[in-house]
Order: sequence, then structure tokens, then C-alpha cells
Amino acid sequence: MGTVIYWMNTSIDGYIEDADGGMDFMDPADDFHQAANDHVRPTAAFLFGRRLYEAMEQPWTQDLGKEGAPAVEREFAELYEQTPRYVFTDTLRTVPEGVTIVRRADAVSTVTRLKREIDGTLQLGGPELAASLLDLIDEFWVYAFPVIVGGGKPYLPVGKALRLRLAEHRSFASGTMFRRYVRS
Repeated sequence: MGTVIYWMNTSIDGYIEDADGGMDFMDPADDFHQAANDHVRPTAAFLFGRRLYEAMEQPWTQDLGKEGAPAVEREFAELYEQTPRYVFTDTLRTVPEGVTIVRRADAVSTVTRLKREIDGTLQLGGPELAASLLDLIDEFWVYAFPVIVGGGKPYLPVGKALRLRLAEHRSFASGTMFRRYVRS
């Protein structure tokens, strides 16, 4: 049985994007990259909302991880390309090999099926997608970068309270904090 993990990087005040839609405030250091690689290694599939998919796909399949890039980035790019990716969208019509389009109306049934059929981690990304799949999420992961942006897109716009229990936390020399929460 698969485990659905919602993972997003944030500012310490809980935003994945600043008020202008940018993510430039996240300046990942090597210690974060290595931890991300360690977390991605056992991932059986990525489940992305369209915007996060577009932010990840080209950089990690075409731009980053190439010869001359730091070894930790090249490793992430290899892990990313080897992992099946599902993009939940009603607007995209074509995707490259290794990526499957799932229409939003089919999101719950598809993730329920994947969770039942895949033994491993299903890494979910995208706040609107996560909010729509809230009942299927087993763990919530946050890498908080040491910056306050003061507004923007929140980590999870659910509009209701959700009780969680802190299961793990780590701090990195770069100032980034990792927190893993499970349902209480």
C-alpha cells in the first residue's frame, strides 16, 4: 500500500510563493539538496498539480543536472527522470514519455487506485491539488527556508483545521528546517 506524502518547500511564514508568484526566496544549499535526494530516492511516483509540474519538468529534465552541474543536482535530476510522474490538469493535452495526464475529475479515484496498487511513496506536490486530495494524504512534509516573505500562496489552502502530530524534525547548517507531520 502506498503512502501519500504532501511535500512543499516554504518560507518560515508558510508560503510556497511570494506575493508576486516567485520562488526566488528559496536558495537551496547543498545540505538541503542532499536531504531532498535522500527523500526522493524511495519515491514510487510524483503527483503534481500543473503549475508545480511545469516548474519542475523542464529544469530537471533539460536545464539542470547536466554535465558541469553539482553532483547533488545531477543525482536529483536522474532520480526525477527515472520516477513516473502524474500531472493533474484539465489544460495540458500532451506530455513527454514518463508523464501521465490525469484530469481533475479523476484525481481522487486515480490517487486511491495508485495508493492501493503501488507499494512505496507517492510524492504529492501543489497546494490546490493537495487540498482536493486532503483525505488521502498520510504525511505532510515542510522544508522551511530561513526567510519571511509576508504573503503569497500558502502551503495548504484547506480552509479548515487539521490536527497533526510532529513525527520528525531536522535543522540544517544552511538554516533550512525540515518537519514531517502525520495525522494525529
